[in-house]
Parts: sequence; structure tokens; C-alpha cells
Amino acid sequence: MRICEICGRKGGCWIVVNNKSNKKPIIIMQNMFLLLDAPAASGGLGAITSFLPLILIVGVFYFFMIRPQMKKQKAAKKFMEEIKKGDKIITIGGIHGKIAEINDTTFMIEVEGGVKLKILKSAVSMDNSASLGTNP
Repeated sequence: MRICEICGRKGGCWIVVNNKSNKKPIIIMQNMFLLLDAPAASGGLGAITSFLPLILIVGVFYFFMIRPQMKKQKAAKKFMEEIKKGDKIITIGGIHGKIAEINDTTFMIEVEGGVKLKILKSAVSMDNSASLGTNP
């Protein structure tokens, strides 16, 4: 009987067969679960330490990507609710105007020369419009 060089079992866990036609050894592994079933040295702490990197990655994503985006969305929503008739705005396309009329999803803005344009509320640039101020 052969003795396994890895675990010392009689009969062997690994069987190496030399294939003379290909001149490459073929390795057949039996009882793979025996090699992978090593008990954790610290008991129940092994499960926590194995998930710790995943928990840290989720935390980094939340604090550096998700949370700032939620704050930005909340500020944009507050900005849209505070816009009133007479406020000066800039659209995301770069059009400067003054709010003439407010509807549910649109604004009617007045631009140079008394021309009125109907735009979506989502087309107002919060960053650029905030720098103009709210003076009519």
C-alpha cells in the first residue's frame, strides 16, 4: 500500500499515474474535502475574520460613495423646492433666465429680450444657479 506524502494516510489521497502516451503525469485527487476541512485555530472567531474584509469594503463604499451621493440628492431636492418666481437660474445647457412661472414638473423662464422658455425642473443647474443668488 502507498502512503500519502501529504497527509500520511494509507492508501494515499493522491494517485499519480504516468501517462506514457502524453508523457505528462495525471493527478487524481481523492477526498479533497479532507485537505480543505482544517479547523479554525481560534474557534468561532474564524468566521468573523473571514468576513472582515468584505465588511470593510462595504463600509468604505457606503461612506465614500453612497452617503455623499445621498446628501447631494437631498440638497438638490431642497434647492428645487426653494425656487420661487423671480429667482435667477442657469440651466444645465447654460441658458440664463429668471423664473416666470412654476408648474409641477416644469418652469417657464424668461430670458434676454422677453423670450419665454419652458424647461424641466431637472434641467436647472443647482451649482451654477446657487452662485447667482436669489435676487430678482
